[in-house]
Amino acid sequence: GEQALLGQVDGRSSAAVQAWLAGRSKAFRAGIEVVVIDPHAGYAAAVRAALPEARVAVDHFHLIMLANKAVTAVRQRVTRDLLERRGRKTDPTWANRRLLLRGRERLSEQALVRMWNGCVDNDPTGQILSAWIAKEELRALCATAAAGGHRDQIHQRLWAFYRWCADAQIPELTTLAETIETW
Repeated sequence: GEQALLGQVDGRSSAAVQAWLAGRSKAFRAGIEVVVIDPHAGYAAAVRAALPEARVAVDHFHLIMLANKAVTAVRQRVTRDLLERRGRKTDPTWANRRLLLRGRERLSEQALVRMWNGCVDNDPTGQILSAWIAKEELRALCATAAAGGHRDQIHQRLWAFYRWCADAQIPELTTLAETIETW
């Protein structure tokens, strides 16, 4: 078909991926133009070594997963900084943790208001909400690309994401943006 999972390899090593690719025919390897992987340096190195003509891309699922990890890291750090301890079930920032990881379109208006106001009321730094917005910018970028958006639209979305992360001056968002740029 148009798209398919061609293989799954046990282990997270470059050698495992290279061995799997070496087990495929030369014609099979020659037909591969793009390889979509999760952002693991070992996978990228293996693909580049075994398929030097193929382009390497990261799938949207893993990009959003990285953004969700950044949101969680910001929430945890801010909670530790504000409360001088880990978050607890009774803490408003902890109570919002699942809403922060949900996509905007999957939040009811009531849930969005609860999450937004919870961030505004309980995070005087504004970093948790900034991290959530960065995640949503990245999701919008991925959605635009997945919908076959024009190259200019995709670049505008990418620029909006990078600019938000840079302007926020939050270490976790800087790391996220640098990771996205690298991949």
